Amino acid sequence: MSKTLLLALSIFSTCLAQTYAEKLGWKKSDRVLILHMDDAGMSHDSNMGIEQVLEKGAARSLSVMMPTPWVPEIVHYIEKHPGTDAGLHLTLTSEWHEYRWGPLSGAAAVPGLVDSEGAMWSSVAAVVTHAKADEVDREMRAQLERAERVGFHPTHLDTHMGTVYATAEFLERYVRLGIEKQIPVMIPGGHDTYIQADRQAGRIAELKRAGEYREGMALPDDPTLAPVRALAAKLWNAGLPVLDDLHNTSYDWKIPPGIANDDEKLRQWRTQRYMETLAQLKPGLTMVIMHCTAPGDTFAHISSSGPIRKADMLAMLDPKFQAFLKEQGFIVTTWSEALERRRRVR
Repeated sequence: MSKTLLLALSIFSTCLAQTYAEKLGWKKSDRVLILHMDDAGMSHDSNMGIEQVLEKGAARSLSVMMPTPWVPEIVHYIEKHPGTDAGLHLTLTSEWHEYRWGPLSGAAAVPGLVDSEGAMWSSVAAVVTHAKADEVDREMRAQLERAERVGFHPTHLDTHMGTVYATAEFLERYVRLGIEKQIPVMIPGGHDTYIQADRQAGRIAELKRAGEYREGMALPDDPTLAPVRALAAKLWNAGLPVLDDLHNTSYDWKIPPGIANDDEKLRQWRTQRYMETLAQLKPGLTMVIMHCTAPGDTFAHISSSGPIRKADMLAMLDPKFQAFLKEQGFIVTTWSEALERRRRVR
């Protein structure tokens, strides 16, 4: 993502009277981060990476995949550490080939969410093709019910693989659930500068491949953000906090050749990428999504993503990254604090 493109797209943000962060009581110039770890409960290795970072690193928020096998372990950790900022990673897909899970509602209740193996579909596109919004709603509620039953009230809701954003109907049910239960929902409803820059960069790459791009040509705002912002306003009006932006690109950063098995080089590379991209963020409340894992001998049998996930853990544990946050004046917060602040706002 070029700095020039990011600067051009940030013009939109200056037109806003206030960021959501400012509405929540932070200063207009404050850059407030929720450093957030996805996929808790997916595996023992996922839990170990997340726990290490919570205890010694920079990230302070996580979310749990309730249909996955290692949920009891992470829930027991949450019970032993009151105040843990633990949300619900609403899971409607099961993407790994040899390591799978099914819906908590049961196949009979949500047949459109289940593939021929009895597990959830492996892709978002398949969920869109086969599942109805009522089934998505039923499964999200079943996952929330299990969370409450096993002992933790989620501090927020977010979405595995972005599945609830795949259709307007899914997204509406997701927002409705948050409002009904008064649980904050991951919705980037503010200036969305980082998101727009990333999407525009992708659009420019497409135009270049097609030979249709002219240097400096103006591109329209992403039209998909308008309905998301409308839903975000609805959340705010219902008494829930809202994000100004979302940093959700790190899972796609390609590891340079030759360093995947070298922890020191992996840490240096990943830390530098986070520092470069976070330095570009505009004032407001931004959620930064990552996947911190301490992959052991068996993780490779689940996924080939072990090195990229380990890199996240190493970066969050890196004293250099923590010093960067302080030097840059970032404020690291949690969904719990954001909700507390929202409750104080009239």
